[in-house]
Amino acid sequence: MDMKPLFLITNDDGYQSPGLHHLIQVAEEYGDVVAMAPDRNASGLSTSITTGRPLRVRAVGDEGKLLYACDGTPADCVKMGLEHFCPRRPDLVLSGINFGSNASINVIYSGTIGAVLEACLDGFPAIGFSVLSHSPETDFSACLPTIRHILEQTLSHPIPAGSALNVNIPRLPAEQIKGIRVCRQAKAAWVDSLERRTDPIGRPYWWMTGKFVCEDPREDTDEYALRQGYVSVVPIRPDFTDFSAMETMQYIEL
Repeated sequence: MDMKPLFLITNDDGYQSPGLHHLIQVAEEYGDVVAMAPDRNASGLSTSITTGRPLRVRAVGDEGKLLYACDGTPADCVKMGLEHFCPRRPDLVLSGINFGSNASINVIYSGTIGAVLEACLDGFPAIGFSVLSHSPETDFSACLPTIRHILEQTLSHPIPAGSALNVNIPRLPAEQIKGIRVCRQAKAAWVDSLERRTDPIGRPYWWMTGKFVCEDPREDTDEYALRQGYVSVVPIRPDFTDFSAMETMQYIEL
């Protein structure tokens, strides 16, 4: 008898995030789930891993759910889950549902996508899901039809080895989402600034501020698709090689 698909699920918002629990809920409709997420908010940690101290894991699931909290990073959660907590090889590694956009080249900072890239490095297909909202009142149920469709498609048409999907969902009611578009990353990013401030006893400190700037008007990007009310799907991979630059830099070779 064929076994159900197995999903390893993580995030960067922490094991208590409602986005994680909505993603677990959908994945359980299609197969078995093991979930391991950071024990606190671990946003912005990208693909970082823990090397200077031991990692600790505790079970936090109820009603028999295999949900664990790890005191490491999102990438640590993937490593730990794959090696020690999955009963067999997962069919898909899922990350999310993240609070806030992970579109454009700015995604390099994302812990949500850092977990996805870690899965790619280990040879597993993976998908990261994000919704364009930071509000604690976010209605994640509007994301679920999109997630169901993408899971069904990727289970029947597997993601190529070494690749993953970065999925961003507009903050719209489900009936207002126009569809899904496969895109490229926009040339857009947060322009950061470290603002100098003073605490109540006169000591200086610095607080990260910034604004999002998109200078890419082309219509084949994730930012354009999201502005038009579409879900954006960007195929990604860990290989950072700039192949076009290789062709113009042969003069460096001896």
